[in-house]
Amino acid sequence: MFLCNLLRRIPKSTSLHWQNAAANRISLLIRHVPLTTRVPVATHFYVCRRTLSTPAPMVNVSDLSIERYHALSDATMTTLLERLEDLLDTVGNDAYEVDYHSGVLTLNLGTYGTYVINKQPPNKQIWLSSPRSGPKRYDYVPESDGWRYARDGIGLGELLDEEITDMLRTKVSLHLEGVSTQIRE
Repeated sequence: MFLCNLLRRIPKSTSLHWQNAAANRISLLIRHVPLTTRVPVATHFYVCRRTLSTPAPMVNVSDLSIERYHALSDATMTTLLERLEDLLDTVGNDAYEVDYHSGVLTLNLGTYGTYVINKQPPNKQIWLSSPRSGPKRYDYVPESDGWRYARDGIGLGELLDEEITDMLRTKVSLHLEGVSTQIRE
């Protein structure tokens, strides 16, 4: 009963990490209580409801065939690689580099941080890890013929253009819209 009362006092708005930490501290306290003062084993079990502090991931069901996904994502990654190589040649900073292997594109902008952009075939998405805006998952949207983040509707190219322009203090336009026209047969 002692443990259940303590666990009930943890606010439901508390993040899962802190709920687990509090529960672990309470169980440590109980383990150190002498055997003569322990309460007999309870015959009732209580389920503690926990809430997560972040929303559940958005899952979009894609109608793309896996072959079409690969054609679109490969075209996007190849175009992105070529445009970033051209951009870095123009900027001329040896600390900046772009690399692409096994479906993972890495853009290192020195002290500004590193972007990682990779294909996710099981989800039919392109994932972005940005040093500025964090992780995002992009789905192909046929109406706009581009990769869009479902939570804010911003395209992959739009976000990269904006963030890299701010970092390099030079206008960047990667022109990633019109993905289907970039497919190479």
